[in-house]
Amino acid sequence: MAHNNLTTLCYMEQEGSYLMLHRIKKKNDMNQDKWLGVGGHLEDGESPEECLLREVKEETGLTLLSYRQRGIVTFVSDEYPDDYMFLYTSDKFEGTLAECNEGHLEWVPKEKTGQLPLWEGDLIFFELLKDDIPFFSLKLVYKGECLSAAILNGEPLELLEERRPDGSLTGRVMARFFMHREGILHGTAHVWIIRPNETNGFDLLLQKRSAIKDSYPGCYDVSSAGHLIAGSDYLESAVRELEEELGIKDLPKELAFVGLRSEYDKREFYGKTFFNREVSQVYAYEKTVEEADLVLDPLEVESVLWMDYETCLLHMKSGTISHCLNEKEILMLADWWNTKKCR
Repeated sequence: MAHNNLTTLCYMEQEGSYLMLHRIKKKNDMNQDKWLGVGGHLEDGESPEECLLREVKEETGLTLLSYRQRGIVTFVSDEYPDDYMFLYTSDKFEGTLAECNEGHLEWVPKEKTGQLPLWEGDLIFFELLKDDIPFFSLKLVYKGECLSAAILNGEPLELLEERRPDGSLTGRVMARFFMHREGILHGTAHVWIIRPNETNGFDLLLQKRSAIKDSYPGCYDVSSAGHLIAGSDYLESAVRELEEELGIKDLPKELAFVGLRSEYDKREFYGKTFFNREVSQVYAYEKTVEEADLVLDPLEVESVLWMDYETCLLHMKSGTISHCLNEKEILMLADWWNTKKCR
């Protein structure tokens, strides 16, 4: 029978800060140098609440006067036994803060917790606590110290990798919603479906985003675009998005690389700030595309529209279409097209 660990973890709140434990004193500590809440393993015969009260008292010297269980977090690792953690918060306690034999205790403003050395999955449940999400079940799967999967209430979360301006990886993996909330640079693949037109220029196939999208609903956008899911590359993602959004099944060799482009945008959707910081590889797809042959994903795409690229730029500048297009990207595409014609 597999050996599983049962633990508690509590984030004590005071004046907009969490009491955090910097784990730097314990030998052979799997959490060495990480910042956590306070808690520990259940002893024989203990309930999670009894463990919580005992561990908080032992590690901080404080006595909890009220607390709330917020969720259960399941940790699966390729290096350690599975861990089932009962997660609590508390905003009422008494006593004098004492020294902890496992590390250094410090009150950290909530908005600064993401800047600390944390387990990557902790960022996810911090956001759930921040949004006061009702009781949740979160499963976090690790390979070494890298988060490889996250499942919230039985539904997988989309994980993205942080990137540098040149598109290379930093090694950090985070949930998509956290990337957009904090404005962290991540990768996307953009595919422009184009065709020559009678004016010696070219038409763009614009997609109109679904009205139920969590960002830029109902706006005209790139023909096909999507995030780079953790572990995938730009070209692989471009091919995947073409099929998922428009039903176009084709080989990577059909996509012509146009260039690399960075973007920063800040908007508000559904009452929440949304940061879009992305570094994109842009591709062109020139094979014949008939609108009637497309299979649109209704959750992603409401409709498509062919438009001359110069007309598109005029509409963007005049504000006569609702869009989330980038002028520099369309001009980059035009430069690529004109260079190609001159060869």
